Amino acid sequence: MQTLTDRSPGPLRTSYAQQATTVALTALAPASWGTTYAVTTELLPPGHPLFAGLMRALPAGLLALAITRVLPRGDWWWKAAVLGVLNIGALFPLLFLAAERLPGGVAATLGATQPLLVAGLAIVVLRDRPTVWRSTWGVIGVAGVGLVVLGPDARLDAVGVLAGLGGTATMAGGVVLTKRWGRPAGVGPLTLAGWQLTVGGLLLLPLTLAFEGAPQRIDAGAVGGYLWLGSMGGLIAYTLWFRGIGKLPVGASAPLVLLSPLVATVVGIALGESLSLLQTFGFVLALAALLAAQLNSPKKQIRGERV
Repeated sequence: MQTLTDRSPGPLRTSYAQQATTVALTALAPASWGTTYAVTTELLPPGHPLFAGLMRALPAGLLALAITRVLPRGDWWWKAAVLGVLNIGALFPLLFLAAERLPGGVAATLGATQPLLVAGLAIVVLRDRPTVWRSTWGVIGVAGVGLVVLGPDARLDAVGVLAGLGGTATMAGGVVLTKRWGRPAGVGPLTLAGWQLTVGGLLLLPLTLAFEGAPQRIDAGAVGGYLWLGSMGGLIAYTLWFRGIGKLPVGASAPLVLLSPLVATVVGIALGESLSLLQTFGFVLALAALLAAQLNSPKKQIRGERV
């Protein structure tokens, strides 16, 4: 029996190439977020996580608005506000609180559960039931990240755990709602990122002024760190992220967040850390789960190739 691949190889190859390009560009977002911990600890003034979040969000959002010169219309005023709170404004304080009260490994493992939360929300909001294939690899990915980052000194703090899960849940909700609402006609991902970064930054501004204020001293290294967080970790990352969410199935885009703790691990190795054999196995396992989640199950692939 002739297969679809035999009859029309050109379009299929083009489709696969386009999807691979989309996945690679989308993956740059969580990969850049994986540098946040190292940039924060190595370059930024200590004790000012809210200020760092503010510098990451508000200048980038205002720059995007200045470039695109497009404001929300109609019901997109409240939709942009909701997405900005979920993806930026509420996410950053919760993640910072989790980072302060939990070891980095515990916080990273809680963050790695996001694909599972996205899968659950997708059933309710999108009526999109995840495949057994992607669900299984999602669980394997969490286990792999846990092997990499959880150490014998890992401790659990109730407030920290709730904050970590809350931050993960808010971003999962942002992913699902971004997929459901899409973008208004004629509005690109840069504009959508600008709306949300501005909303998140405006939410963080009074919190920062009330609880932290600005650091007394900001040296050249800190300036570079803020620029990196606001550009590659902020405007560029979120533009690529929202573009990818619009093009990829939620079951494929959500597991890409596993890159964040994996990149953080690689950065740690570059700074002098080392991995045990068990941690190396976990790294390979998480990476395999991330890649496998981009594929359909073998049975579905076989059915798709037949006429």
